[in-house]
Amino acid sequence: MDERRFNTNAIHAGRSGFQPDSMAIPIYQSVAYPYADAREAAEIFRGEKPGFTYGRWDNPTVQVFEKRMASLEHTESAIATSSGMAAIFMLAHHLLDEGDEFISSNLVYGGTFGLFQKGLSRMGLKATWVTSPEDPDAWASAITPRTKFMFVESPSNPNLFIADLPELSRLARKHGIPLIVDNTICTPALQSPIDLGADIVVHSTTKYICGNATALGGIICGPDEITEGIRKGCIRYIGASLSPFNAWLNLIGLEHLSLRMERHCQNAMIVARYLEQHPKANSVNYPGLPSNPYNKVAQKQMKGCSSLLSFELKGTYNDAVKVIDSFKLMVHATHLGTCMTIATHPASTTHSAMGEEEMRKAGISASLIRISVGLEDESDIIADMEQALQMIR
Repeated sequence: MDERRFNTNAIHAGRSGFQPDSMAIPIYQSVAYPYADAREAAEIFRGEKPGFTYGRWDNPTVQVFEKRMASLEHTESAIATSSGMAAIFMLAHHLLDEGDEFISSNLVYGGTFGLFQKGLSRMGLKATWVTSPEDPDAWASAITPRTKFMFVESPSNPNLFIADLPELSRLARKHGIPLIVDNTICTPALQSPIDLGADIVVHSTTKYICGNATALGGIICGPDEITEGIRKGCIRYIGASLSPFNAWLNLIGLEHLSLRMERHCQNAMIVARYLEQHPKANSVNYPGLPSNPYNKVAQKQMKGCSSLLSFELKGTYNDAVKVIDSFKLMVHATHLGTCMTIATHPASTTHSAMGEEEMRKAGISASLIRISVGLEDESDIIADMEQALQMIR
């Protein structure tokens, strides 16, 4: 583990031994690497000599990004993937065999829910959902002899549920199973799941790590046994590897991640306070608010609460649609974590595949609006919010 501090590592980690010939890490846009002779090729493929094998398995630019993320997440190593969903899939594929089970909070991104509920079930794998994830006993009662891991998204999208990670890690270690944390919303700039007891961290780097909606990506940060097992195994035949160009864009994003997250947190708190007092908002989900049920646990394990929040209108689906359609500054898109403020209606887009019953269990109503607060001037964000809310009774 690198002993330098976070911001230094976000700029410099991964360069050791690389010696790039430019200020920025070069983009090695190549699928293969010539060898001096057959002997050298064999030695590199056997791991006896440093080098690269094939673009689907490894790449110099991608390797720097992996080392940098491992440094920031305080893990032995990392392996980058083509998207956040690819990271979760390959990790599950590596840890599970047919007939195995795993446990997850039901408060997760819609794509994660679909993978666990439908995709993995077709492979003979069983997801057990914890519908009261704030209750440690609910997790404990879900564990069986066939349970191979516990998965939690904290903070969660779009509810902003905050898990007590030290408590969950104690439970996982008691039963000898790894705790996996999706740290996409906080990023390592605001939360270190490994320091709180987690074993493996996953990200959709498409969001805050990249920061400007230009590059899909994902990453698995954990022990060498896991990351190198995936590199020597399923990434070779599944092929969901990160492209060199997208790795380069993510490296650029990391260099100013801490500054962006600080501004994201400031703006989100202002918007959350505004909505909490607004007569047309029924409730606001943002753990930075003292009134939020997760505020105390968030203060213990997070440096900030990031930029994602959601609020429920005192109204109907039609009211929510009217508000979203009335935004002039905010972008209407199914994305989060960029410098632009983004509005989304989860029940009809990102989480719609869950179905009405599962959305109800997860607290996703027809009048819920999700906001990813950007880096614009806060007064302009509030003004846009106010004029849109005035469009409904």
